[in-house]
Amino acid sequence: MTDYDVTLEWADGRTESIVVADDETVLEAAQRARIRLPYDCRSGTCITCVGRLIGLEDGDGGRDENEPIDAAEGFTYRRQPQALTEQEGADGYVLLCIASPRADCRLEVGPRVRAEVGDSPWA
Repeated sequence: MTDYDVTLEWADGRTESIVVADDETVLEAAQRARIRLPYDCRSGTCITCVGRLIGLEDGDGGRDENEPIDAAEGFTYRRQPQALTEQEGADGYVLLCIASPRADCRLEVGPRVRAEVGDSPWA
């Protein structure tokens, strides 16, 4: 089994690192580590748990630091995320309740990320 190091970063500068097994989601690993992240539906339809991919350990691929990283480069989903558009995924947004990392990475989390995305189309 493979484990991935995921660093969670909040707008206030706080960071927490967790180890995520390849058979669990970021939310599950955070809860196991007693780190509180917002969530609601656990099925990818409400957007409450959204985070944004801001770095991959395997490098930046030569991209500008302000250029978004497509979430598909670092994550797979247990099911199709209904609450995100394709463009939001391409901009690095990830639903942490159903997302499993495929590389060590850094994620921005917290209310600011949630505000950037807006409301779920299903709410």
